[in-house]
Amino acid sequence: MTPERPPRLVALDIDGTLLRWVTGLGMSHEEVTPAVHDAVQRVLDAGAHVVLSSGRAMHNMTSVADMLDLHGHGDQIWIVAANGAVVLRYPPAEVVHEVTFDAAPAVAAVLAEHPNALVAVEERGVGYLVSAPFPDGELGGTTTIAEVADMVGQPVSRVIIRDPDATAEDFVDLASRLGLHGTDYIVGWTAWLDLAPVGVSKASGLEYVAQQLGIDRADVLAIGDGRNDIEMLEWAGRGVAMGQSVDEVKAVADDVTASVDEDGAAVELGRWFPAPGSGGMDG
Repeated sequence: MTPERPPRLVALDIDGTLLRWVTGLGMSHEEVTPAVHDAVQRVLDAGAHVVLSSGRAMHNMTSVADMLDLHGHGDQIWIVAANGAVVLRYPPAEVVHEVTFDAAPAVAAVLAEHPNALVAVEERGVGYLVSAPFPDGELGGTTTIAEVADMVGQPVSRVIIRDPDATAEDFVDLASRLGLHGTDYIVGWTAWLDLAPVGVSKASGLEYVAQQLGIDRADVLAIGDGRNDIEMLEWAGRGVAMGQSVDEVKAVADDVTASVDEDGAAVELGRWFPAPGSGGMDG
């Protein structure tokens, strides 16, 4: 990928990539900086596709698409939600691809070691079913209290397990020891575990989108900051880690840009889609 041949598809994580983290909390400021907004618009103006790719539920992603004016060019956009388990078109929100699995055994194995952990299952387009309230701001949409057995009694696309009394390192160790047979797992910044169907990741969701658009992965630029971005960064023709990413994310990336607080996503996009008069950088 060179500045003479910029990416045809740009895949962007949201939290910690497009949106800045609220210090000390597992949530983001729901605000896009002008630099990021303008950089994304230049990508669209050039005729490339911008695809939001996040662990968020679909109803928490369309608002970010609106802030970025992603659909300002008239066509429905593509969004990869729930770490690749759900792919939708927007607007209006229309699910076009979804992968589900039986999460009950994995959830039982985790709860056996973290009996006080919180469990959430997405209610598509509405919010979440939760075993008990999550910390304020961590889940968007409405939440409804339910029994865990009922929540995972039928196939689901994603399960979140959160233990406010544990650390991310605790969950990394837990996932490694359990193996979580029959599922793939992602550990977040905090003690937050995402369970997904085997083989499902942001990369698999983006692969589906790229196939629909007739775009080769060599022509994809992906930017992210979390452990759930690792497969996406490895899959894309160019994978770029945000400056504040943990080392294991930086290790798989082709390059590392500035941090989210320094508009690192805009810096990387400017490399391929420079602002008028700024020129690009050799790539």
